[in-house]
Amino acid sequence: MRVQVDYDQCESNALCMAAAPEVFEVRDDDFLYLLTEEPAAESRERVRQAERVCPKRAITVLE
Repeated sequence: MRVQVDYDQCESNALCMAAAPEVFEVRDDDFLYLLTEEPAAESRERVRQAERVCPKRAITVLE
């Protein structure tokens, strides 16, 4: 699994961080940071949830 973020589309609304905080983080500067591009297997469902809840569809999960 590999995660990509389209930062031009991202609004940093933190819905992805709520779903998978081990992978996504919105910091005090109001920007989204991808903590790992290749999350652990146990994060798979949470990362997929983050992809689904992103209102701008800025997250892409590749298998």
